[in-house]
Amino acid sequence: MTSLRTLGSSDLEVFPLSLGGNVFGWTADEQTSFAVLDAYTAAGGNFIDTADAYSAWVEGNKGGESETLIGKWVKARGNRSDVVIATKVSQHPEYQGLSAATIKTAADASLRRLDTDYIDLYYTHFDQPEVPVEEIIGALDELVKAGKVRHIAASNISADRLRASLDFSAREGLARYVALQPHYNLVSRDTYEGPLQDLVAREGLAAVPYFSLAAGFLTGKYRPGTTVDSARAGRAQEYADSERGQKVLAALDEIAAAHEAPVATVALAWLAAQPTVTAPIASARTVEQLPALLGVAELKLTQEELAQLTQASA
Repeated sequence: MTSLRTLGSSDLEVFPLSLGGNVFGWTADEQTSFAVLDAYTAAGGNFIDTADAYSAWVEGNKGGESETLIGKWVKARGNRSDVVIATKVSQHPEYQGLSAATIKTAADASLRRLDTDYIDLYYTHFDQPEVPVEEIIGALDELVKAGKVRHIAASNISADRLRASLDFSAREGLARYVALQPHYNLVSRDTYEGPLQDLVAREGLAAVPYFSLAAGFLTGKYRPGTTVDSARAGRAQEYADSERGQKVLAALDEIAAAHEAPVATVALAWLAAQPTVTAPIASARTVEQLPALLGVAELKLTQEELAQLTQASA
């Protein structure tokens, strides 16, 4: 049984891979979504990541499709207390931004779609610098005090704004961010490393990176000159055609062969071994894609292998 990890300063114990819910109601229909969730939890997984906006970008969708499917699955399985559900606020078409009123209304809408009384981890999806941190933290604190949210977190926020938020929480004795969801992977390191990572480490927050597999590039299926039929192929192909991307792939291929492991597992293992990272987020459109993701819970790279990947991705 894979040991769970404590999420920052919270009392949440989470599996070392967070299952991304962005595909539910988009590239995975209800039946497939349920099968993926069943297989993930059967393997010991308990940390499900979604957002109120998933998947509003799809024609015919209005946002909240992922939350609705997760809510239906949890109700059908009767396992609410066994899973940690994280969702986000600020990007739903009907609940844009981070005003206090929007946060509270959007939270209630998420609770209805998830068919639950509480959200385990509630992220601000994209920061709005024009909204004072006092207003944002104040609204989130009210949700915590009301029992609607257990813990709060941030995503897509600057180090300065995160610092100001933490300072305000400490000064006023209000709910405090316990985690950060940064864009971070082997081919996107400057999106997190530096002041943001340093602050997270200093304050004892947990990092839960998104785009952990760089839109699928770090699965190894995108190679120079190849064509892959995927909704995210464009971005992944850009990485494949870059010099750094090719160096990273070469290092991943070598280490994957040594461990007889999928390339995706090695890429996630590098990420999981980085300072502050508690659980990378990765999504699976099919049950067949899950084993390569779940393997991160067991694969431990040597210091030499981690250094090799770090150097290749520099």
